[in-house]
Amino acid sequence: MKTKITELLGIKYPIICGGMFQVGRAELAAAVSEAGGLGVITSKTFITPEGLRSEIQKVKALTNKPFAVNLNLFPSQTATPNEDFIDVLVEEDVKIVETSGRSPKDLMPKLKENGFIVLHKVAGVKYAISAEKLGVDAVIIVGNETGGHPGMGDVGQLVLLPRVVDSVSIPVIAAGGYSDGRGLVAALAMGAEGIVMGTRFMATKEAPIHDHVKEWMVSAKETDTIVIQRNIGSPSRVALNEVSKEVDRLEAEGATIEQLLPFITGQRSKNVYFEGDLNGGIWSLGQSVGLVEEVLTVKELFAKIVGEANQSFEFIQKRISNLSKV
Repeated sequence: MKTKITELLGIKYPIICGGMFQVGRAELAAAVSEAGGLGVITSKTFITPEGLRSEIQKVKALTNKPFAVNLNLFPSQTATPNEDFIDVLVEEDVKIVETSGRSPKDLMPKLKENGFIVLHKVAGVKYAISAEKLGVDAVIIVGNETGGHPGMGDVGQLVLLPRVVDSVSIPVIAAGGYSDGRGLVAALAMGAEGIVMGTRFMATKEAPIHDHVKEWMVSAKETDTIVIQRNIGSPSRVALNEVSKEVDRLEAEGATIEQLLPFITGQRSKNVYFEGDLNGGIWSLGQSVGLVEEVLTVKELFAKIVGEANQSFEFIQKRISNLSKV
């Protein structure tokens, strides 16, 4: 499957693993890269530059294929400066970064001086246009279906993706709602050069999360997510559980960010991911969970997606042929 993204990144298939906090670790990233996609580890998961360096070296020990590191640009007074993480990437010869959370404007000079390929995640057309002007190499457009932060627009991929494709000249990668070969073909048909999957990769054997979580995902429906944190200007699609229901209730009553923080802190997600407590905290989850039918290895998942995509291509060709005869 050659696209502008496979050629840009040096990968076999136009499938990228989403940069997921706490989940974006070496074993999953390496498995995705080995299967022909682009694995991603998340810098903020490892807190310190040396923690990130150690994880990068783990990935290198598992694969010699391209992988990326996510740099979360959302401001924090306690977080390690992204410049320090970039220094590690330069020293470890990592050449692909995914930036998200805010504009990468301040980091672009350093990234381009050091020859990085920059994929920037955006949640709207105007942000994609701005990112292109900054010199990013490709944009990832997230629709309202996505797990994590879908932005304030409430626009789904069916409209948002072609709008972005029509508005920029750099490659566009689709994210939000993608889980199988049919979705991949649909994204390519709408002008995307590839897709990002996060939720679907959580339900793989290599994902570093508790089996209870993966088992719940297999049984979950597309309605088992909820968007919270609208009141504080940071909407987030998460799993529907007791904690997210409580946050939703508090927001309806006009709760302040100080009142919400004990519930929405990312540290509580560790209770879910690593202890299997489904009500231990809020945890990002996209609507594509409704398409998760089984827990596979990453290699098996890629084979399944590619097979489905080929079947979809054949179906479309037959459909067009039949329509032309009418």
